[in-house]
Amino acid sequence: MTVSSPAFPTELAAFEALLDRVAERQRQDFGQLDSEAKPDGSLITACDRWSDATLVAGLAELFPGEGVLSEEGSQSVPRSSAFWVVDPLDGTTNFAAGIPYWAISIARFEAGVPVLAVLDVPPLRQRIVAVRGGGAWRNHKRLAPPSARTQVAGCASLCSRSIGVLQKLPNRRFPGKIRLLGVASLNLVSVAMGQTVAALEATPKIWDLAAAWLVLTELRCPLRWLLQDPAQLVPGEDLARADYPVLAARNDETLTTFLPWAEALVAGDLPS
Repeated sequence: MTVSSPAFPTELAAFEALLDRVAERQRQDFGQLDSEAKPDGSLITACDRWSDATLVAGLAELFPGEGVLSEEGSQSVPRSSAFWVVDPLDGTTNFAAGIPYWAISIARFEAGVPVLAVLDVPPLRQRIVAVRGGGAWRNHKRLAPPSARTQVAGCASLCSRSIGVLQKLPNRRFPGKIRLLGVASLNLVSVAMGQTVAALEATPKIWDLAAAWLVLTELRCPLRWLLQDPAQLVPGEDLARADYPVLAARNDETLTTFLPWAEALVAGDLPS
């Protein structure tokens, strides 16, 4: 469901051109590159590195003086009053395995919270944009909150680590059909798009959730931070090892329904 107003922010044209360039390169490289393991066990490709370097350089040119925190670059909170958080290719495992589902995630922060967010899904040619206090759009068409739409499928998104909660509550039936999309940012934003009713992420980094956070907020989807609140970022803080477990839901009632599994997630060690 879309609504026609207010209009999409046209001042983002140069920023969108930068994203167009990176998204097109990722589509060209898809299925053509080898991957390697990073020290934390996650994968990286040459396209991740190129995308990161191109986005960081492009943001520096478009928004001089604003720092950048990125998954493949500096992972410390910039000291500038406004800064960007970038995941140049969220879903590298999918990308490297030939599964056509990944995203570019970018958010601009002011006063500790995201004020502009973009999630580009290159294989689907979809771009989701949110502006704090202004709403959210998909491909320039304004989106309505999922709570305003009928949702009967009842799918819930889990990550590969949060699925361990099913063993934590063996005598309780999980209240939804499970989906594992393999892309943290898109797992979360699937709630805002009405594709799922809830999403549970066990170990998202700030670059995984920054853009989805604002999209969810603008589409009135409640979030429950399970251990720490990312709105409390400290300038200069190294976030390389900081996790922000979170539950997102389409409305407060659904959040309450899934909360026992969210609490089980952080109640103790889950199977890896």
